[in-house]
Amino acid sequence: MNQRIDYYDDLGAPAPNSLVPSVNVVVTNDAGEVLLIRRSDNDNWAVPGGAIDLGESIPQAAIRETLEETGITCEITGLVGTYSDPRHVIHYTSNDEVRQEFSIVLTGRAVSGRPTPSTESREVRWVPQDELDSYGMHRSMRLRISHYLQGGSPHIG
Repeated sequence: MNQRIDYYDDLGAPAPNSLVPSVNVVVTNDAGEVLLIRRSDNDNWAVPGGAIDLGESIPQAAIRETLEETGITCEITGLVGTYSDPRHVIHYTSNDEVRQEFSIVLTGRAVSGRPTPSTESREVRWVPQDELDSYGMHRSMRLRISHYLQGGSPHIG
């Protein structure tokens, strides 16, 4: 079974062997709910996202990844921040890739579709903002959502 294992400030973590630009999107609906997925590779809750492919822009990757993972088409509306903490590494057991965190987090507004799981997401749901704390997620994802909820200037880290 292919797994994603997140390590943070862990001396036992494997050394990173790649750096892959990726994007995450905090998508909201008209009710202000946040779109979450339950990842297939580690069972954690997260906002949609993934690697930026060659030949596509950051917003194009964000829209594509959101649609692939959730069934929701969104438009990009802003920037939450950048996340490149070398203490956060991600081990993909399928190919033994160990990535240093490198993510650009955007905001988006849902324009069509309905929550639909994919091979990358066991569950997809709209979550009221006051219920987000009750969902199990890695600390790096919780930090991104926290920065979104706080508003203000984009996080650079």
